[in-house]
Amino acid sequence: MSHPNLTALYTIVRREVARILRIWGQTLVPPAITMTLYFLIFGSLIGSRIGDMGGFTYMDFIVPGLVMMSVIQNAYGNISSSFFGAKFGRHIEELLVAPLPPLVILTGYVLGGVLRGLMVGAIVLAIAMLFTKVRVPHPLVMLSTVLLAATVFSLAGFVNAVYAKKFDDIAIVPTFVLTPLTYLGGVFYSVSLLPDWAETASYANPILYMVNAFRYGLLGVSDLPLGLAYGVMIGFALGLGWLGLELLRRGVGLRS
Repeated sequence: MSHPNLTALYTIVRREVARILRIWGQTLVPPAITMTLYFLIFGSLIGSRIGDMGGFTYMDFIVPGLVMMSVIQNAYGNISSSFFGAKFGRHIEELLVAPLPPLVILTGYVLGGVLRGLMVGAIVLAIAMLFTKVRVPHPLVMLSTVLLAATVFSLAGFVNAVYAKKFDDIAIVPTFVLTPLTYLGGVFYSVSLLPDWAETASYANPILYMVNAFRYGLLGVSDLPLGLAYGVMIGFALGLGWLGLELLRRGVGLRS
């Protein structure tokens, strides 16, 4: 990547980070409050009645899922709102007419989403330490899973923003697709507890693989083979990355 492209990439990422920090009351505080309530209600109150799950206290079991849920939602939400805002304000046209390859534009926005996902994930993990002792037996698995999951859903948020024609279109996917997939992705339970048909259907949910890979990083256990989880995450990242680049090259939803 040439020096001008690196400068452009740095500028896009810096602007995204500045946006996240400027409106920190909307980007960082709400997920911290929401996850604190999850830990209090599900972990402490309900968890004490449920007992152990997979050989761990219920609080320990849900920590990886809640951290991953916050990473996914915030990585997706950051890029979908930011890129659509650029479309709505029509300043995305300045990037499109500049001599920048689509890869630089896409990478800049995706890195912004990944960074917000990492920030929120770190905050939620710190909150979890107030409720239980967090162990990280496999730190490389934990970090690589967070990066891959945040990348996948940043790319998905980008695709959503490209096709969106109004602000309501940004809310449809998180409400009707992302939230159900997250809750059915093994955040609060082990899929081995499900009936056979439900367990089989769960394997079509990509979030299940992300949650279990991250759970392996924090707890050392997983309902799924680790290699399969990485294969699914890398496959989605490559597929959505290719789609995002094609949409930028063709100017789908960007050029009127």
